[in-house]
Amino acid sequence: MLRQVPTCKGGRFKGVLKSVGAVVRDFSVSANALQERVNGWNESKEIDDVHTLFRYCTNLQSAKCLHARLVVSESIRNVCISAKLVNHYCYLGNVALARHTFDHIENRDVYAWNSMISGYSRAGDSSGVIRCFSLFMSSSGLGPDYRTFPSVLKACRNVIDGDKIHCLALKFGFLWDVYVAASLIHLYCRYGVVGNARRLFDVMPVRDMGSWNAMISGYCQSGNAKEALALSDGLRAMDSVTVLGDIRACGSVLGFTLRKGWFLEDVTIGNAVVVMYAKLGLVDLARAVFNWLPNKDVISWNTIISGYSQNGFASEAMEMYNVMEEEGGEIVPNQGTWVSVLPACAQAGALRQGMKLHGRLLKNGLYLDVFVGTSLADMYGKCGRLEDALSLFYQIPRVNSVPWNTLIACHGFHGHGKKAVMLFRDMLDEGVKPDHITFVTLLSACSHSGLVDEGQWCFDMMQTDYGITPSLKHYGCMVDLFGRAGQLETAFNFIRSMPLQPDASIWGTLLSACRVHGNIDLGKVASEHLFEVDPEHVGYHVLLSNMYATAGKWEGVDTIRSMARGKGLRKTPGWSSMEVNNKVEVFYTGNQTHPMYEEIYRELTALHAKLKMVGYVPDHRFVLQDVEDDEKEHILMRHSERLAIAFALIATPAKTTIQIFKNLRVCGDCHSVTKFISRITEREIIVRDSNRFHHFKDGVCSCGDYW
Repeated sequence: MLRQVPTCKGGRFKGVLKSVGAVVRDFSVSANALQERVNGWNESKEIDDVHTLFRYCTNLQSAKCLHARLVVSESIRNVCISAKLVNHYCYLGNVALARHTFDHIENRDVYAWNSMISGYSRAGDSSGVIRCFSLFMSSSGLGPDYRTFPSVLKACRNVIDGDKIHCLALKFGFLWDVYVAASLIHLYCRYGVVGNARRLFDVMPVRDMGSWNAMISGYCQSGNAKEALALSDGLRAMDSVTVLGDIRACGSVLGFTLRKGWFLEDVTIGNAVVVMYAKLGLVDLARAVFNWLPNKDVISWNTIISGYSQNGFASEAMEMYNVMEEEGGEIVPNQGTWVSVLPACAQAGALRQGMKLHGRLLKNGLYLDVFVGTSLADMYGKCGRLEDALSLFYQIPRVNSVPWNTLIACHGFHGHGKKAVMLFRDMLDEGVKPDHITFVTLLSACSHSGLVDEGQWCFDMMQTDYGITPSLKHYGCMVDLFGRAGQLETAFNFIRSMPLQPDASIWGTLLSACRVHGNIDLGKVASEHLFEVDPEHVGYHVLLSNMYATAGKWEGVDTIRSMARGKGLRKTPGWSSMEVNNKVEVFYTGNQTHPMYEEIYRELTALHAKLKMVGYVPDHRFVLQDVEDDEKEHILMRHSERLAIAFALIATPAKTTIQIFKNLRVCGDCHSVTKFISRITEREIIVRDSNRFHHFKDGVCSCGDYW
């Protein structure tokens, strides 16, 4: 047990804790583990070593324990550490204790004041924000920085207060920081002063998605549909997908436009509304508006096809293309049509449909267009035909980064990380300048192949040689790179050192790596950050539940599943599909509704017996239910990709290649069993899961068991 904490000099923290041992029992990290860390903490270590202890404080009591230890060592006198403690208490939801700590900080810096102000803001205490900010301005002798203004603007209760903060931001030189400006736009729109917001928006030197969203939402809420549509149409040229303001407010745009009769007068406005709903993910409404358009042009068709494709409705996108061909009259597909429908073919793995489109493009010569040709190469690459993708790549112009990025991504997707790096070097040799997308694809390729050193080289080169500031996607790739390689502490410390606020995808990547490598303690830390950022994402609940299940901690599984059910979240069912005789066959895990399921299960049973004879041993860790071993083996045998493989063995000629598409990550046991099946059946089996391609042949997988 940890030693008793003595009363601090002056009694400043008397009563914060009576003993460290009294609270250590309730830690989310085990008591023994934390005791070793705290007892092993040399008080003469650098401040950075103290900061590493904060990540083990995942609840209020563990934070109090660390607080007491900081008081005993007098490290609390360091303003950086004490401000970090204020911020941590606010993060844990105890603003009162944060304020108590803040009040005893000597020589407070701007970070300390910002921590307290944002703590009040996070707690929804607008009065507390204003009081703290007023005290800061009147007594600290310091000036605010760009982090100060967003919290204060959010707390402003009227436009007059907002105008005052606007003046202060201008005075201190932070008005054109994108976060400060976006916060001001939000404030003006919230109080109906849309003209002020638009004037600010128009003179912003740099606009981020938050600025666009705020401005469009402001127009929607004020009923100015035409301006909202004009702005949303301007977003089409931007390399990003945005949520266009408040959904309910934007919903009024359609009714307003209908009442004005603009659909009948101007198809451009109708197309813009389709774009708006598609970007919001409301594809049913986008389709309804499309159907109402009396005079559809080729842009109308391209818009609905890309809307389906970008929202994951690949089959519907291809269906709309077919309808356009049949019913479009004199409408001729253009470049935009092909770059909308080909990604849908790639997403669905519809190789035959993609090859038909390729035939059309050979006739009209558009396959040599850099964007169309790149989309075609991408389709072949994502349908498992990497050689065909390369052949197309060498036929199209390669003077910009677009085709290079696609081929680097395809090689990474197939696990050929070294070839991806070689392509990148060829790109530089040909004098093509890489962009931020190049480095995302390159880092991802390194991640999928375990090329940690090469990935770090690329990350450094991006900044030093090309002056590209890393985005969240680049940071996410680096976390994935370290996480897949099992360097979980490195990944976590990398997240902590990021200058940007980590988003859900970054914490989700770390959680996924913790699940694969069995690090439950760090997985808990990642999940708590994750649920704070995105509490409604069912996939992250599943990841955490699966991590507990793999470790045999069934109480944790029950807790997480109950939490997900309480939020109304449902797990995405696993399925695998394949194309046989021009028909797409879909198999769901454990499903018995397929018309040939009896033959499929007979084939699986016979196959299972053969597999055991050649050394296959079921890995029960990948069964996520608390059942007996016999039942676990039966559950594994009914995974969707095994049903698909068994069907293919029945329905296709001997020794032909089997190609399967799976919506989730292949589990370790299915990966192992597919290697055995490829050997005993003398078949090449290609599986594209949610992460990458696996090429199984002669008992070996192209990924080298690294995925």
